[in-house]
Amino acid sequence: MTLADRAARRAWLAHWRQQRRWHRYTVEGAEHLDGPAALLVGYHGRSVARDLCMFTTWVHDRDGYLPHAIFHRAFAESALLRPLLAGVGGVVGDDESLPAALARGEHLIVTPGGTREGCRPHAARYTLAWGRRTGYLRLALKHGLDVIPVVAAGTDHTYIGLNDGYAWGKRLRAPMGLPVWVGVGPLGPWPLSPPFPVAIRQIIGPRIRLEAPADADGLAALHGQVTGVVQGMLDRVRR
Repeated sequence: MTLADRAARRAWLAHWRQQRRWHRYTVEGAEHLDGPAALLVGYHGRSVARDLCMFTTWVHDRDGYLPHAIFHRAFAESALLRPLLAGVGGVVGDDESLPAALARGEHLIVTPGGTREGCRPHAARYTLAWGRRTGYLRLALKHGLDVIPVVAAGTDHTYIGLNDGYAWGKRLRAPMGLPVWVGVGPLGPWPLSPPFPVAIRQIIGPRIRLEAPADADGLAALHGQVTGVVQGMLDRVRR
């Protein structure tokens, strides 16, 4: 790890620990993390997935490592962002470093909805936008991982979204597939404003053990099972 990587890691830990205090962050269902490495499959809240960013530091403080989140490809393509990716052990896909990390029992995190889900108008809250994306299942099956569903109460109230950032990014041909999202916080536009100081409650569901499907229809059925569980958790959060 280079000096820049280590500096990025320290900055990540300091910032998201501070955000845990700002959001009065709590975790429920931590017992589901016990056991072998698993793929945590989460809902992508407003703008960045700040609940899961805070969660990585919570795991670090409890278990001594940072879970390996799958980041937007812009982190690998940008010289400015690349040290952060290396410093926090992030990946942008099925990285060659994953087998060793998983063998150590270190969890992997993915948000299948990505920026399509996270950069939406304020009216679209706590609803999945995964479509037919099943890459997360292929990844879990390849490495023999259980799926652990994870959502958070409060995460969609950190900023007020004014547009569909994913659609705007496509329309404006933003570089590296980035969204063009307009959000508002208590002191003005995102990302210049801090988030609203809402309480964020991380909810971790029971493990889902996967059996390899025989065909594409079986994979689609498995996808429906997982999305049903995660949306059900979000529905309870919304109520």
